[in-house]
Amino acid sequence: MTYGFCIYMKLQLSAKMKIRPGMLEGFKSQAAQCISGVKRKDTGTLQYDWFVSSDNTECEIRETYENSDALLAHVENLREPLRILFEQFATDHSVVIYGDPSAQLWKMPNQGELILRYIPSFKDSNY
Repeated sequence: MTYGFCIYMKLQLSAKMKIRPGMLEGFKSQAAQCISGVKRKDTGTLQYDWFVSSDNTECEIRETYENSDALLAHVENLREPLRILFEQFATDHSVVIYGDPSAQLWKMPNQGELILRYIPSFKDSNY
């Protein structure tokens, strides 16, 4: 079995959600607001890519952050646009964070429908 390794650990994130029936256009508009906010405000976001399923019912966001502080800043910067997204246009939100989050990030509570999971990095003493 082969394992990859990373010298400098960034945080990767996969966020998944369902688009509410009949709300695709509103979802797309609000997603554009989120993307615009990341471009304007986030300095530690390295990847923020949105993907919509071929039947337009699900969305996945692939994200990469320099570190836990960058992810926490992202959450703060997008608090209002994301609140609107989930109140009006999306449901069944789950997030998986890959990497080694800070203690502060570990304490971030699940909110509403959000399901939050952490998967730590593989540590091999030979590297």
